[in-house]
Amino acid sequence: MNKKLNIWQLTPPQILVLGFALIILLGAGLLTLPFASASGESLHFIDALFTSVSATCVTGLVVVDTGSSFTTFGQIVIVSLIQVGGLGFMTMATLVAFVFRKKITLRERLVLQEAFNQGSMEGIVRLIRKVIIYSLSIEAVAALIFTIRFSFDFDFPRALYLGIWHSISMFNNAGFDLFGTVDAPFVSFTGYVGDFVVNVVAMMLIILGGIGFVVIADLIDFHKKRKLSLHSKVVLSMSGLLLIVGALGIFIFEFTNIRTLGSLDFGSKLLASFFQSTAARTAGPNTVDLGALRQASQFLIIILMFIGASPGSTGGGIKTTTFTILISAIVTMVRGKEDIVIYRYRLAKDRILKAITLSMMALFLVIVVTMILSTTEDSSFIKILFEVTSAFGTVGLTLGLTPDLTMLGKILICLTMFAGRLGTITLAYALQPKQEKELFRYPEGKITIG
Repeated sequence: MNKKLNIWQLTPPQILVLGFALIILLGAGLLTLPFASASGESLHFIDALFTSVSATCVTGLVVVDTGSSFTTFGQIVIVSLIQVGGLGFMTMATLVAFVFRKKITLRERLVLQEAFNQGSMEGIVRLIRKVIIYSLSIEAVAALIFTIRFSFDFDFPRALYLGIWHSISMFNNAGFDLFGTVDAPFVSFTGYVGDFVVNVVAMMLIILGGIGFVVIADLIDFHKKRKLSLHSKVVLSMSGLLLIVGALGIFIFEFTNIRTLGSLDFGSKLLASFFQSTAARTAGPNTVDLGALRQASQFLIIILMFIGASPGSTGGGIKTTTFTILISAIVTMVRGKEDIVIYRYRLAKDRILKAITLSMMALFLVIVVTMILSTTEDSSFIKILFEVTSAFGTVGLTLGLTPDLTMLGKILICLTMFAGRLGTITLAYALQPKQEKELFRYPEGKITIG
């Protein structure tokens, strides 16, 4: 009786952490089955666990090539984990509740509120209904376009399978792909570097999945309201700015690099630059060899991966809104102002403190894991930093280090992906003991800064 009571007393953050952990373990168990592996032999548990974590946390880092190492069953398990991990297991549970006309309880609403980082429970079920409809609709349209395009390269059943699979993977910002073969593993989308249709559809999926469901709902309802919320304005403006800055940076740095963009025509150079800038925002696919990029480009991608997508989306990172608040705080301080004002709205101090806390916790996590891996892995510092940031941002881009990770390295990257998907603050709330309200306040003190 006490055990049952303890389960019901779990906080929303603890339910989220436990739910994701159980899904990961279930996925790892299925991927270790012999008929999930193309070789017919059971995949090593740590490799199955790594793949399950990467799929559920919609990252895309892989220790074995997805296209050549797994059977159709294994690939379906992976794409199912991607869908559940991207939309959130509570969203999928709500979908089941809708189908069976089950009422959403107050506790379930609280968990959904935590999962989508909403300020209140008001309209949360309505939002979830929109999330499900929008997600499935977007994936269906993209799957149709992908299928038509892939039918020129494969027979129709294979093209349909690839179309649906990659539509789910790209929209959920997972970065997994099935284009690798035994002779050429880990090729990602490099075979479509100059393909306009594949690039544009993939980028649109990544962007729509990365801006967040609240923003998508806001955009769809724009014709009724004739205005966007402050959240949507910040997300759209910062996402657009980062996309353009990232693309221009990669274009300039790699323009003469014969191993990346140098051998392409001008149009393909632009397309590849925008694709890689988009993918760096937590998606994971690549159309050029990332290991051949100049270090300036690699470091730029590290910055983009650390910032990540937007709140309530399928992506990770510290989020575009957090980055906007940090930049605005710097500008406000330099200008000698007291309040941070964005689009004529003053931000509350608790929002600013949360942004700073989240950023510092994320930076601390990346630094610590990078330092540990620098001693356990036989690789360059830039490769390790790139890998860790990719894991934290749930991006999936790699410079080739993932398959060569040691056992400890795989475990640390798994933990980093898990923290990146759930969020460092959510994880901290889940692990800390129940807080009691303080009955007093200490006197204010002053510390010299700068």
